[in-house]
Amino acid sequence: MAMPPVIEVEGLVKRYGSLIAVEGVTFSVQPQEIFGILGPNGSGKTTTVECLQGLRSTDGGTMLVLGLDPGRDARALRARIGSQLQDSALPDRIKVWEALDLFSSLSPRPLPWQHLLDDWGLASKRNARFSSLSGGQQQRLFVALALVNGPELVFLDEMTTGLDPAARRVAWDLIRQIREHGAAVVLVTHFMDEAEELCDRLAIIDHQRVVATGTPQELIVKYGGGLVVRFSTDVGDLGFLSSIPDVSSVERNGNDVEVHGDGPVLALVAAALVDHGIVPLDLRVERATLEQVFLTLTDEGQGVAQ
Repeated sequence: MAMPPVIEVEGLVKRYGSLIAVEGVTFSVQPQEIFGILGPNGSGKTTTVECLQGLRSTDGGTMLVLGLDPGRDARALRARIGSQLQDSALPDRIKVWEALDLFSSLSPRPLPWQHLLDDWGLASKRNARFSSLSGGQQQRLFVALALVNGPELVFLDEMTTGLDPAARRVAWDLIRQIREHGAAVVLVTHFMDEAEELCDRLAIIDHQRVVATGTPQELIVKYGGGLVVRFSTDVGDLGFLSSIPDVSSVERNGNDVEVHGDGPVLALVAAALVDHGIVPLDLRVERATLEQVFLTLTDEGQGVAQ
């Protein structure tokens, strides 16, 4: 029997006076899923996840998070979720163990926080002050604090912003481990490589609305404009390529050839070339990236397109 979604949000609306921060946002999140939320700055990403956590009231729509209404059941909900907010910070002088002990004391059913030191590679930093930790170590601590109550759902808002590439990779491993521990993850990010690498599914938000949802691959296939097979040859007549199923066009510039299409176009083009005695050494396929899809679907791409 299929488990119910951990999040069901339908037509979410949030206003600040005349300013519409979120308008009609709809999506769902499944158990043990890493669900990404992408969008330009000001599109409503953070407001959406704050509403889902009961941190902000709403002006319309319905929400169920772990079967609870965040507006009415915020206290009960917070006992079952973990959260690393966009501007997370701790006092400089607080020690790692003190932070874990403090957060544990605030939870109605805390995990033994001593185990989290080992789970998240912080045992050697037990007595270190927060200000002495590296960026990656601080992120490990924030994740440990988000997990101290044994959550079923974890919200991570821009958790890798400001980290160097090595620390970002460490953070990615932490996010995967959260799922392996049995929790679902809602990941707000503006890094396309991060979303494509980590997320099972995505919602792209623009102008306070969800403009697309799906797996990264589904979004690339649907909005990325297909595949391009590239190779070079001095053979003159390549008309046979246009008759291949799934090929939409063939373009040529001297010896450089581009074959545009969808589906298994690389395999079909390769087979046709071999049948005609053409075996290019540089045959390759290129697909759109999630970043290109994002630019296509949002205002972020207008400056690129002009």
